[in-house]
Amino acid sequence: MAEILFFHLQSRPLEQVLPTILDRALARGQKVVVEVSSQERMSVVDDHLWTYADESFLPHVTAMEADAAKNPIVVTMQAHNPNAAQVRICADGVRIPDAMQDYERVVLIFDGDDPEALSAAREDWKKARASGHAASYWQQDEAGRWEKKA
Repeated sequence: MAEILFFHLQSRPLEQVLPTILDRALARGQKVVVEVSSQERMSVVDDHLWTYADESFLPHVTAMEADAAKNPIVVTMQAHNPNAAQVRICADGVRIPDAMQDYERVVLIFDGDDPEALSAAREDWKKARASGHAASYWQQDEAGRWEKKA
């Protein structure tokens, strides 16, 4: 069974929290696929992962590149797993996958200021729980730290 983590963004945008989540997965030796909802968002995330810190970058490619299968992080707009990742991150309005059992961990990052995103996350929470997966819900405090709420 996959572990499903719900990250409720409030004080910081996706671009500020995604590098930390990816760094932690890489430190555990896990490959990651990050699914976003559009070509534009894929380009934004791709650019950001190269430049988010002066002293660091995250090794990654987009799914459109020929060597995607060999990379530890792949950013995509599709529901596939091009690099045989153990971790799937669903962001920018993307819903959790039906094939959650294909992953050790599924992370849903959603915008707490978007009523549609909140509603979709609630539906996905019910789906994860009904499927018997271990699910946890994390919310940012005012300082941007994650607090486990459920």
